[in-house]
Amino acid sequence: MNLFSSKSPINKIIIVAALGYFVDIYDLVLFGMERVASLQEILTPLFPDKVLRDAQVASIGSSLLSYQMIGMLLGGIFWGVLGDKKGRLTVLFGSIIVYSLANIANGLVHDTFWYSILRFVSGFGLAGELGAGITLVSETMKKEDRGIGTTIVASVGLFGAVIAGLTTIGLNNWRMSYFIGGGLGLLLLFLRIGVFESGMFSQVKENTSVKKGNFFYLFSHPKLLLKYLNIILIAIPVWFVMYFLVQFAPEMCRALGFADGPKEGKIPIMVAYMGITIGDVVSGLWSQKVRSRKKVLFYFITFTLLGSVVYYLFASTSIAIFYTIVFCVGFGTGYWAVFMSSASELFGTNIRATVTTTAPNFVRGSVTLMALAHGSLKTSVGYVNSSIIIGIIVFSLAYFACYKLEETFAKDINYTE
Repeated sequence: MNLFSSKSPINKIIIVAALGYFVDIYDLVLFGMERVASLQEILTPLFPDKVLRDAQVASIGSSLLSYQMIGMLLGGIFWGVLGDKKGRLTVLFGSIIVYSLANIANGLVHDTFWYSILRFVSGFGLAGELGAGITLVSETMKKEDRGIGTTIVASVGLFGAVIAGLTTIGLNNWRMSYFIGGGLGLLLLFLRIGVFESGMFSQVKENTSVKKGNFFYLFSHPKLLLKYLNIILIAIPVWFVMYFLVQFAPEMCRALGFADGPKEGKIPIMVAYMGITIGDVVSGLWSQKVRSRKKVLFYFITFTLLGSVVYYLFASTSIAIFYTIVFCVGFGTGYWAVFMSSASELFGTNIRATVTTTAPNFVRGSVTLMALAHGSLKTSVGYVNSSIIIGIIVFSLAYFACYKLEETFAKDINYTE
């Protein structure tokens, strides 16, 4: 079957999964881009003084991001288990309805309490999209071509961040940006009509003797737990970069003494995701060429580490150098497609959706732990040194996990745990 034939049902699955991830990423990064503008408007009546208001924007913005990530953690478990019990399509439809409606509601908020609640709900809904899409793509493609499918999904999806950036810059209206994201999600529901369920899942669903979607099963066997922890730890450097060096680039630049740095997160996020999109294409195709997930993960983690070091040393030189470094470090973190391919290939069909959905959300949820650690450390060692200490820990764990990771390229995944 020709993967790129217009009549191919697999082709439609890839398109639908890619567009779903596109809307997912659009919403995921939208708060980072509109954090300052939205909170400035909401907090102005409470904090007329700009200095006090700016301090609140930073602290409340970090809290809101944590609410979103906690939502993703809990949503990852919920949607993952549902995907293994009821089907991948159930999650694809259910998750997009939740985060689309929450996105629209985000554009209506006028206080930080409801903003917090809706960021949590948005995160909860967003948690199911990528894992269900990647699981469905992996289970419907030939084992030698799975990497191509996940690369397309990840690359198209990540470009949603670039469109979010262009939208926010062009509109200069944070409420309208949220409305557009919610509207795109609801429109995508119509494209999903006619998409078929995974054959592998359908076979397992009929087998009543196989336990499906048991999240705690992952913790019942040391080997399974190690595999699960390895795949999570490998991708945490991605969100170390996105949190400290990109989303909170204005705060990091001020801490580095770079007075001419960005004042908002819009452009840094957009530039970083341009690099990430290209990086995902390169890492995904490279993985196919060398027939290895593990080798490519190692090289891209190393590139990310080097990019982060260069960021701390030279990002404050000039604005042009800053954005060049942000693009390059974004490229380095562009191993998300290979990470997702590995996650979907590591476990059996009866818990594959659970793993593929929870793993990326635990990675994203690590932001909450990093934020808490950063908050505790920065008072004693400073803003920059605190993030460096966290980075050393994160990258060390990623290298260890990569060393221990099982190679999964072209692995037969039609089995149960």
